[in-house]
Amino acid sequence: MARIHDVTVPLVPGLPVYPGDPPLAIEEVQRAGDAAYGLSRLNLTSHSGTHVDAPAHFVPGGTTVDALPLEILMGKTRVVEILARERVERADLEALDLRDDLRVLLKTRMSGQLLKSGYQEDHVYLTEDAALYLAQAGLKLVGFDYLSIDRFGNAGFPAHHALLGAGVVVVEGLDLSEVEPGEYDMACLPLRVGGGDAAPARVVLRSRA
Repeated sequence: MARIHDVTVPLVPGLPVYPGDPPLAIEEVQRAGDAAYGLSRLNLTSHSGTHVDAPAHFVPGGTTVDALPLEILMGKTRVVEILARERVERADLEALDLRDDLRVLLKTRMSGQLLKSGYQEDHVYLTEDAALYLAQAGLKLVGFDYLSIDRFGNAGFPAHHALLGAGVVVVEGLDLSEVEPGEYDMACLPLRVGGGDAAPARVVLRSRA
């Protein structure tokens, strides 16, 4: 029987956020039993937890998250493991030969780290050249297992610009710690936020064996 992997990080208070972003908060407005029904208020950004970056995140007039084609967000996906401690280089990706893939999820040492408190500024990141390679190879969606594909402190966000500028959808904040490299069927469904630059998403993988 095919196995289903939920690679979404739960939205819980204390979840790490990109430094400077408002923290995620969940407030109980009323409780079932004390009132007719339970109700909570969520305070979060469009980049909370596992989320999808649309081109509009960095590209003026770019495609917004509600307009992303479902054909890109769903379908055969390849999970690859990168063992680099600091950054993903172009050579790391060229060795994997991704030219026949439309969607790739990059598993690094950061998988599972969003379940720990505090933003890890020394997280693995994509170099600009690596991101350019992914766009040039024809990828339509690139997933990553921490909150940003760019090096912390790089105000130019070159990896984001290289991918989103080429129309490549970026999924950040995945938890691939329990997923082996290989091919899967993916469903990645961001909240349909009208005109949104990004949105939290539920992402699941189904084994193809």
